[in-house]
Amino acid sequence: MAAQLHHFHFAQPGWLLLLLPTLMLIVLRRGRGAAAAVTFPNLSILVSLGQRVRQGAWHFGFPLACLALFTAILGMARPVWRNEYQSRNASGIDIMITFDCSLSMAIDDFICKGGTMNRIDAAKRVIDEFISHRPDDRIGLVAFAGRPVSASPITLDHAWLRNSLKDLRLNDAGNRGTVKESGTAIGSAIAAASLRLDSRQSKSKIIVMVTDGASNSGKISPLEAATHAKTLGIKIYTVAIGTEEGRVPGSIQSFPRQEFDVPTLKEIARVTGGEHFWAQQLETLESSFHTIDTLEKSTSTSHSVVDDIELFPSFIALAVLATLAAAFSLAFNPQPSP
Repeated sequence: MAAQLHHFHFAQPGWLLLLLPTLMLIVLRRGRGAAAAVTFPNLSILVSLGQRVRQGAWHFGFPLACLALFTAILGMARPVWRNEYQSRNASGIDIMITFDCSLSMAIDDFICKGGTMNRIDAAKRVIDEFISHRPDDRIGLVAFAGRPVSASPITLDHAWLRNSLKDLRLNDAGNRGTVKESGTAIGSAIAAASLRLDSRQSKSKIIVMVTDGASNSGKISPLEAATHAKTLGIKIYTVAIGTEEGRVPGSIQSFPRQEFDVPTLKEIARVTGGEHFWAQQLETLESSFHTIDTLEKSTSTSHSVVDDIELFPSFIALAVLATLAAAFSLAFNPQPSP
C-alpha cells in the first residue's frame, strides 16, 4: 500500500488549506443550539397533531453537499499519479572473460579468512565482483581447458552471466565438468573470444584471460591468436593466478606438477596493448581486477523521465455529480414552510 501511495502527489497542494475552514463549518453545523429557556411539557400532544417535518432530504443532501465540496477542493489541488523512469544511455565496453577450467584450477593455494581456497573459487569470487562493478558493459564468458566452450554470450543481462559463472565446473570422474577435454588451450580460447568480439560495434573491445597454466592444447598458439586479436582492435589483459609451489593433487595426476608460463602471458598482453598481472594471493587477484576496472572505464548518462497522469477530472466530475445529487434531493423533497 505504501508503494502505491508513493506514486500519488498533489501538483498544487496549497488548495488543500481550504479543507480546514470546511471542516470547521461542518463541526459548527453539527453543533447543538442553545437549550430552551422555558419548557412546556403539556404541548407535546399538540405537536403530534401537526404535519411531520420531512428531514430525510437534508439528511441525504447535506452529506452529498459536503462530498461535493471536498472533492472540488481535492480536484483544485490537482492530484496526479506519477511514474518515474530512469532512462540510461550507456557507452560501454565489450568484454570477453576467458576462464581456465583445467584441472590445475583445483589447487588450493589461496588463503581466505585463515583457511585455504582453491583457484577456481577465488577466481569466481573476484570476477563476480568485477562484473557487478560494470553494469553498463556487455560481457561474455568463455570457459576453456582442452578446448574453449561458450558459457555466456556477450550480454547486458549480468544476472544470467553471473549464474553462468557460478555454474562453471571442473571435470571429474563422472565427466560432469563444463569442459570435458583436459589440457589448457590458451590460443584457442583467445581465438574463440576474439571471434565473438569481432562482430560487435563498440568503442573498445577487451579480453580478460584468467589462467594458471601453460598452453598445451589447441590448434593455434597463444601468440598467433594474440596477433590476430591485435588486428581486430582487441586488447588482452592476462591474469596468471596461483603460486609456483602449488601442485595438482595426486588424485588428478599420477605425477603432480605445476605448469606456469608467465613470459607468454606477458607477451600476449604486450602485443595487444593490454597488461599482465600475476596474482599469488587473493588480495593481489582482487587488486588486479580493480586495476583493469580502473583502466577500462565505460561512460553512461542517466535521465529521469517523469510521467504524470492527471486525476483532477475524475475528482471534479465526482464533485459535479455530488452537487447535482444534493440539489435534486433538496428540490424534490423540500422541507415544509414554518
